[in-house]
Amino acid sequence: MELPSHQPSAASLAWEAFPVTLCARSLQEGAIMKLELEGKHVFIAGASRGIGFGMARAFAAEGAKVTLTARGEKSLDEAHQALIADGVKAENVFTVAGDMTASDVVSSALDAAEEKLGPLHCAVANVGLSKAPLGFDVSDEDWDTDMKQNFFGSVWLAREASQRILKRPAETRQYASVILVSSIAGIDAMGTSLTYAASKAGINHFTRQLAKFVGKEGLRVNAIAPGNILFRGGNWEKNTKERPEAWDRWIKREVALRRFGTVEEIADAALFLASPRASFITGEVLVVDGGQLR
Repeated sequence: MELPSHQPSAASLAWEAFPVTLCARSLQEGAIMKLELEGKHVFIAGASRGIGFGMARAFAAEGAKVTLTARGEKSLDEAHQALIADGVKAENVFTVAGDMTASDVVSSALDAAEEKLGPLHCAVANVGLSKAPLGFDVSDEDWDTDMKQNFFGSVWLAREASQRILKRPAETRQYASVILVSSIAGIDAMGTSLTYAASKAGINHFTRQLAKFVGKEGLRVNAIAPGNILFRGGNWEKNTKERPEAWDRWIKREVALRRFGTVEEIADAALFLASPRASFITGEVLVVDGGQLR
């Protein structure tokens, strides 16, 4: 008796071919770990120092064109000169000074940036500041100020950037994305101010929801939630100088890797999320905290 021949399904055929596809891609010249960001325009809010400047430097090193924004012209000029000193071509760097918590300023900055450096590939909302005191007794003014700074500034940039990217034909915006910088304080109660924690928790949910809305158009939206990042001029530099032994004990107790993070490590996460290597990642809040969250 002749047994019926087995007819493989389309799904099984695709699965059998899948490893071959991966191997073929990995053997392409320069494909391994190449982030394919050269010539792409990346707009970074809050880029004159710290995490934002670290991102600008990292994207520029990958050959991307970068727009840096911040409130102060002097700090932006210093950041610009530092990139030029790194060997970045002057025509690949653009700076815009202004209050990025105002939607009209955000819109104007994006227009100027695209006119100078071309269509936007990625927008990074790097905003994080809290003037509110610790504890529950926070004034209306402090709530308004911190939510505008930490939440709405990022929302305006994400909205304005998404509008511009999605107006373009699909073939001209492949792998485009929006990245928002959040915090582990928006995921767990870390002892920060209520305004900071609430605004960053809002950023996390906003990221996930926006990703649902624009995903059908191929636009990706992700967030990065840094832990304790040590950099020149930052709060942790001040804290560790004032009480070095106490903070050394604390970081070794609270963080699995027993150290502070660096701006380069956050920048590397942004590079990955902005690249085609993260083409199937959207709506994620990527925690980069050395294992602090439990």
